[in-house]
Amino acid sequence: MEYKESQPACGLKPGFSNEKYIQLQSERIRRRIGEFGGKLYMEFGGKLFDDYHASRVLPGFHPDSKLKMLCALRDQAEIVIAINAADIESRKYREDLGITYDREVMRLIDAFRREGLYVGSVVMTRYNGQHAADAFKKAMESQGVQVYCHYPIANYPEDVNAIVSEEGFGRNEYIQTTRSLIVVTAPGPGSGKMATCLSQLYHENKRGIKAGYAKFETFPIWNLPLKHPVNLAYEAATADLADVNMVDPYHLAAYQQVAVNYNRDVEIFRVLDAMMTRIFGACPYKSPTDMGVNMAGFAIYDDEAVCEAARQEIIRRYFKAACAQCRNNGESGEVRKIQLLMEEAGIIEADRTVVPAARRVAERTGRPATAIRLPDGHVVTGKTTDLLGASSAALLNALKYIANIDDSIDLISREVIEPIMHLKTEHLGSRNPRMHTDELLIALSICAVTDPHAAQAMESLGGLRGSEVHSTVILAHADEKQFGKLGAYVTCDPVFEEKSLYHGRE
Repeated sequence: MEYKESQPACGLKPGFSNEKYIQLQSERIRRRIGEFGGKLYMEFGGKLFDDYHASRVLPGFHPDSKLKMLCALRDQAEIVIAINAADIESRKYREDLGITYDREVMRLIDAFRREGLYVGSVVMTRYNGQHAADAFKKAMESQGVQVYCHYPIANYPEDVNAIVSEEGFGRNEYIQTTRSLIVVTAPGPGSGKMATCLSQLYHENKRGIKAGYAKFETFPIWNLPLKHPVNLAYEAATADLADVNMVDPYHLAAYQQVAVNYNRDVEIFRVLDAMMTRIFGACPYKSPTDMGVNMAGFAIYDDEAVCEAARQEIIRRYFKAACAQCRNNGESGEVRKIQLLMEEAGIIEADRTVVPAARRVAERTGRPATAIRLPDGHVVTGKTTDLLGASSAALLNALKYIANIDDSIDLISREVIEPIMHLKTEHLGSRNPRMHTDELLIALSICAVTDPHAAQAMESLGGLRGSEVHSTVILAHADEKQFGKLGAYVTCDPVFEEKSLYHGRE
């Protein structure tokens, strides 16, 4: 069968077939369901949608690929969302979305339903009578969502005898399911997905129902080499979790075949093997890799394109970690780990094209600068002026290039900018009069009412999607967020523009 090549959102050369991936992945999951007699609990790791890490390191992978794959199985699939009751009580927060875990559960349910996927229930793991968890349960059930409770088990996961017993998994409420594929997902790590799956296997077995367990993680990709840039990029992405890729020793011993997994799955496999042996009489898997169903490696058709994309992601992760270290005024093992990964991958900061481009402007002007690499490979820069910050200047220059507007044309006149500067400094208490990118876009949209060039520039905003941006100073949160909304990937040198103790938007 021929597959249509998907163009990546970024300007990188494609190397991954999204269409082939969806087909192979769907077929693999169907086969695994059949291997267990018709019912499968599948622990879904990572992001089910909005998987931008995967789309960056596998150019051609769509951020919603896993969701579309599930949609191909919608008649068989039922979704169970696990959330740790302690996370509800502590109001654990997802920084990337700006919402708490309990609100993320609600967002996930709405998103799945919009795609026509059936959300069967929510399970609160490690429930111990938390008041906030009780309120969450009541709110969910008032909206027609069934909520189950699973309880803490002493010495989990080490005490297998206690766990696989009536006092362990047996205490948990049995989740009523109706489909053959039960996808167990969560708002974030530490939510108890695996324990939920194993608890259900215990209860299904008691009821004489044949059911199995599988794990779906996109990374690391088991059939790529251990030091392949895609797998190194996964280590960079999880450097804060201390995850380490490693050759699966169980798989090597059982099959004399090298397969890549990561330390947590390898470390837990002995316990998982013992639990499944207690439940079924024998574990159906010989290795952690056996548990997985990931087919992403088989959809790569241009390895060098994928390698280059992954190398670029490692550099992005380095700058992100370095800026976080700078903000926190401390040392970070995360930064050092990613530096070592860069050495393994044979890359340096300057291999990210926009980095030297921005630094050259900063050296020439003595002020902060920003560079933007557009999807067609063209690089524009912006310098700091009395009216505009460097990122705002670069954004305007990028829009002029995309819309083919002459550089001499002012898209926003001084007469429009100066009243905004006056408002910021005289009435809103800002020390920095220069316009941030969000303010710039509002001003541009106003000018677009009467100026055809400004209107043309506004219509060109979509051309920024997939751009690479680098600033020689740490950007204000508003600027970084604005570039993200435009679909651009931002990095910054770990340096503040001003030597202050407090750095906020001004």
